[in-house]
Amino acid sequence: MKRNYESNGELTDKAEQILKGAMPEFLTHGYASTSMDRVAKAAGVSKQTLYSHFTDKDGLFTALVKQIASEKFRIVWAPPLEGEPEGVLRDLARRLLMENIDDREYLCFLRLIVAESRTRPDLAEVFLTNLVKPAIEILTHYLENCRDLAIADPEATARVFVGALIHYMVVQEILQGKTSMPMEADRLIDSLVELIVSQKVRKPG
Repeated sequence: MKRNYESNGELTDKAEQILKGAMPEFLTHGYASTSMDRVAKAAGVSKQTLYSHFTDKDGLFTALVKQIASEKFRIVWAPPLEGEPEGVLRDLARRLLMENIDDREYLCFLRLIVAESRTRPDLAEVFLTNLVKPAIEILTHYLENCRDLAIADPEATARVFVGALIHYMVVQEILQGKTSMPMEADRLIDSLVELIVSQKVRKPG
């Protein structure tokens, strides 16, 4: 078993170095055309060092998917969802969009995941399991327990909220929709927040 993590669960410096070198190789050449020799050279390590951390290309790419998904999850979803729903949802939506739209490397990585998903659905599943699924669970929990809201299906609502933001990002940034069907991010956010906060608990009197 490869030991790529410190006792605190963080990647070792050498594993981080390898993954950093591997990222542009996969983005430039795709999964199939990227070789371990090329990764070792880009990362500035020997092939022996590379294989001592990652058994093969599959293990290397899987580790890269997990790392990127985990990093994005921490940045966007680590702050606790606490407070009145309008502010919480608005801040969350802006954080999700701005963090991802401004990260060109991440958008290119999403393209790669989608491109490889037909032949390697397991890699797409790793990404979903480490980012999208826990994100939906966190938002669902907030919507279920927010006393100001009375939502019939919190999980479906969480999926609509997150899904609409992901769709916006894909259409505007990956499919170049900024030219053919532009839309301001704040307009989408305002509408999403209004859809949810309109389901407030009706107070007597």
